[in-house]
Amino acid sequence: MSKTLTALAIAGAGYEMGYIEKVLIIAPTSVVAVWPKEFKEFAEFKYTCKTLLGAKKERIKALDDLMQFPFKAMKVAVINYESTWREGIKEKLQEFDADLIICDESQRIKTHDAAQSKAVHELGDQARYKLILSGTPVQNNAIDIFSQYRFLDSSVFGKNFYAFKNKYAIMGGFNRKQIIGYKDLDGLIKKEHSIAFRITKDEAIDLPEQTFEVRKIAFDKKDRELYDRIKRDSYADLDGGDHITATTVLTKLLRLQQLTGGFLLQDDSETPVLVNKAKLNALADIIEDYVIGSEKKLVIFARFIPEVKAIIEMVDKLLPKNKKQVAIYGDIKKELRGGLVKQFQEDPDTMVFVGQIDTAGTGITLTGADTCVYYSKNYNYATYSQSLSRIHRIGQRNVCTYIDLEVEKTVDEMINKALSKKEDMAKTVVDNWRDYFD
Repeated sequence: MSKTLTALAIAGAGYEMGYIEKVLIIAPTSVVAVWPKEFKEFAEFKYTCKTLLGAKKERIKALDDLMQFPFKAMKVAVINYESTWREGIKEKLQEFDADLIICDESQRIKTHDAAQSKAVHELGDQARYKLILSGTPVQNNAIDIFSQYRFLDSSVFGKNFYAFKNKYAIMGGFNRKQIIGYKDLDGLIKKEHSIAFRITKDEAIDLPEQTFEVRKIAFDKKDRELYDRIKRDSYADLDGGDHITATTVLTKLLRLQQLTGGFLLQDDSETPVLVNKAKLNALADIIEDYVIGSEKKLVIFARFIPEVKAIIEMVDKLLPKNKKQVAIYGDIKKELRGGLVKQFQEDPDTMVFVGQIDTAGTGITLTGADTCVYYSKNYNYATYSQSLSRIHRIGQRNVCTYIDLEVEKTVDEMINKALSKKEDMAKTVVDNWRDYFD
């Protein structure tokens, strides 16, 4: 919330001083619906806000309505990153001609040549004022900063990515196409901070402590044998392959991780089937203790949609009839997500929030709970770090507890070990792939 409040204050000051009338906010899909709520709660200036969600025609109409708003007020449009480059929408955003563009979670444009990054760069070149907000502007590589600054102020690092890379990156590996190190990082950081303001949680707010615990889960004999067989087969396939890539290794690990969550993708099927309930049973115990026994709200994150749906089904069976749950995952319409978060935060009978970590792990506030369970995680440290802050943010008064469900002697342990070292497995898995299958 602190980044949002800062952005609102800047926009409001610009509006009151006559510099800003039209504002475009670009955010992750799960965060789009959050911005109107923040404006409603904190803006002390006249504004009208439209979220550009739904079909293309609906988005274009919302933007037309905003441009034709007849009264003096700040005109605010909020859209997700993935839509900025779509035909018809991009042109309409250019016609809107925002005075200020705010990129929320700006790491979403870290890839300089991605379609959405290029579209945001073009929109930024047209705008008079620009602002980026991010808790993790550099996720894996120092070069992640280039594209964000290309949008923000191209005079800092220029417009040529390859010149930037040649200046700061040390290349090596196959055909010298891999970044193996960096040079003049002090110079890079100095330039970055020339137009940046950085503040840590500890400096900004007095948040409660965080505690972490691991619930170890043991497979029964049948499930262990199945897991070990798939692991051996994966090792044999990789060891016998001509060229090992991160994608091939991660695909093998994906199947093992799905199995620790209870699901197996059969060779002749496209849909995973539930083959064990080891984690589901452990999660049921937590729900019994925290939600039913102690009447505390609970946040649950999982990586895969079949897991999310299985959790939802289980929670439905466990909760008393007068208690409810909400869920946000890939299949939930974007325009409904803000209302679901509000329900969890404000309705005392909505006890459980179930979220797919890639969809609901950033930008939203879930301080109605002080306990979060990780049924499964993805391989990206930045995503995991962001998800921790859903319950640990302004408004939280209680110690925050995070519970990892971890099946013993499986890929779960390896994922948690990598994340504890702040590593992105996708970047290291090729060199260390045998460690995951031994």
